[in-house]
Amino acid sequence: MNFIPQSIPDVILVQPKVWGDDRGYFVETFRQDKFEEAIGYKVDFCQDNESKSIKGVLRGLHYQLPPFAQSKLVRVIDGRVLDVAVDIRMGSPTFGQHVAVELSAENKQQLFIPQGFAHGFVVLSDSAIFAYKVDSYYSPECDRGLAFNDPTLQIDWQLSADELKLSEKDKKQPNLSNLDGGFEYGK
Repeated sequence: MNFIPQSIPDVILVQPKVWGDDRGYFVETFRQDKFEEAIGYKVDFCQDNESKSIKGVLRGLHYQLPPFAQSKLVRVIDGRVLDVAVDIRMGSPTFGQHVAVELSAENKQQLFIPQGFAHGFVVLSDSAIFAYKVDSYYSPECDRGLAFNDPTLQIDWQLSADELKLSEKDKKQPNLSNLDGGFEYGK
């Protein structure tokens, strides 16, 4: 596996080695020792999640407050998405900046999003199956969000506004300037 720090170095693109022939392919999607060596600290993933969505579905931008903050390792099993991580760590030199990466069944890449980032994705193909590992259980009390269309974030979701399909909850998330809670950089 190759581990490639992104423009915000704590967000890491994971490129697994794929072995393929005329019968199909094999890929190792996760290996704890190599992963922890690459990111430089221990992460204990405790839950796997999966969603299926149609084209234009935008899920996010979501995060959880401590003590249930989550790191995520995300990938696409079928289809393709634009995956986005926004730095919401107060005091970070990259606060309010984002990383956007296309993940697909074809490229088999994954994105590691550490705690302190809001995360979301939009489906670019007719449909997509999206899977992710998290290192803390879901907590409704700690569940928060950030407006996907906050103009200060300048995220290009690669689809027009009329193509986007959002939950009622995601339509009402606050802008970065009104962030509910947050994370201290370096803590």
